[in-house]
Amino acid sequence: MQFALSEEQVAFRDAVRELLTAECPPAVLRSAWPDGDPAGVDRLWAALVELDLPAALVPEPAGGLGLDETDLVALLEEVGRAAVPLPVAEHVLVAAPLLAAVGHPRLPDVVAGRVRVTVTGPDGLAPYGGRADLVLTLTGTAARLAPAPTGAVLPTVDGSRALIRCDDPGDLLTTDPELLAVSRLRTDLADAAQLVGLARRMLDLTVGYVGQRRQFGVPVGSFQAVKHHLAEALLRLELAVPTVRAAAWSVARRTPERDADVSAAVLLAVDAARTMARTAIQCHGAIGYTVEYDLHLYAKRTWAVAARCDPDAHLDRLAGALDLEAVPT
Repeated sequence: MQFALSEEQVAFRDAVRELLTAECPPAVLRSAWPDGDPAGVDRLWAALVELDLPAALVPEPAGGLGLDETDLVALLEEVGRAAVPLPVAEHVLVAAPLLAAVGHPRLPDVVAGRVRVTVTGPDGLAPYGGRADLVLTLTGTAARLAPAPTGAVLPTVDGSRALIRCDDPGDLLTTDPELLAVSRLRTDLADAAQLVGLARRMLDLTVGYVGQRRQFGVPVGSFQAVKHHLAEALLRLELAVPTVRAAAWSVARRTPERDADVSAAVLLAVDAARTMARTAIQCHGAIGYTVEYDLHLYAKRTWAVAARCDPDAHLDRLAGALDLEAVPT
């Protein structure tokens, strides 16, 4: 099975990377924290809309680009790499295709990026809800759409996520089991892809730092202990990348193994990103713990995304797919 990106996918990914490098530097990410100036975040959304990203997974007859999950996964890695402080994954990969599937009247606004949609689960917590216009609620039995509440942003480890609580589930969209299942898988896939991108960003920061930070007259990156830590973190990342892309392929083709494939992707991505965050902070030394240095922006996003992934639930699902029996305690 071949999971290498096509030329078209590479071109689209590179266009997104170039845009995010220009429009979402650490300064914009910092401005997304409480009391920051939202102007840069709004410009970032406008730039993403210009690239037609909100329309990516919507079928062409409904005004979209007609892409699938295999096209989107590399783009969402870039969204993670930049720690974009907007509901890009929720809007593009989950909400827009679901609204298209049910023929919702707000679809044109969603495709055009005139409104932003975020996604919440049964806990009612909506990441980026403070910058969204609509909230899609997914439960085990229904999907509902409501206006985003205007309440205060909740305190969280990553203030750039503008987390809010949405107690009003809104109007019913669908109870179709297949649409709900696919939407939940897309939510998990989006988290996994963004964690891969975050791990890449933290690795780049760390390699750059240990290459120029000197002790005893040599770069600290030449020390064997530093090399071993980074090699171990990189190995976990390289295991996660093809697994996430395989999961995207499985979801796009609605294979019988899609649940297990997505769970495997989430588990490996969480492990890789958490390991990379820990390793990056350790290799940076004292500066890695400061808010003035950019590393904390990506480590905190990693912890926040990984925390909502519920690895235990994915382990249970994967064990069930493999017919593994529970070990008596």
